[in-house]
Amino acid sequence: MNFNNSDKAIYMQIADRLCDEIISGKYKDDDRIPSVREYAVLLEVNTNTVVKAYDFLAREEIIYNKRGLGFFVTPGAKDHILKFRRDEFMQQTLPEVFRQMRLLGIGINEVAEKFNA
Repeated sequence: MNFNNSDKAIYMQIADRLCDEIISGKYKDDDRIPSVREYAVLLEVNTNTVVKAYDFLAREEIIYNKRGLGFFVTPGAKDHILKFRRDEFMQQTLPEVFRQMRLLGIGINEVAEKFNA
């Protein structure tokens, strides 16, 4: 995976990827996720970077650690991620989209047509 195309820290990109996998249903409540080592090998990154991503997700209560067994998806994590991402979209992304639409003279009907296509 190429992590050089973003201003976001690599560990945050890894955390986002795991959240995407939870949202998509790859990992469900209480499912075991790959170990730090497994995920590091899969993504071709340093294990310390994955540790940092997992620590972040654990602090956010997206995953939890069962000592000696690994990391698991916290029940309700999908809903938690969706709420956070929706709020972020509405507060940060959408205002910028609307600003660009105004600058470029793009109307909401044009966007709706593209959305529905």
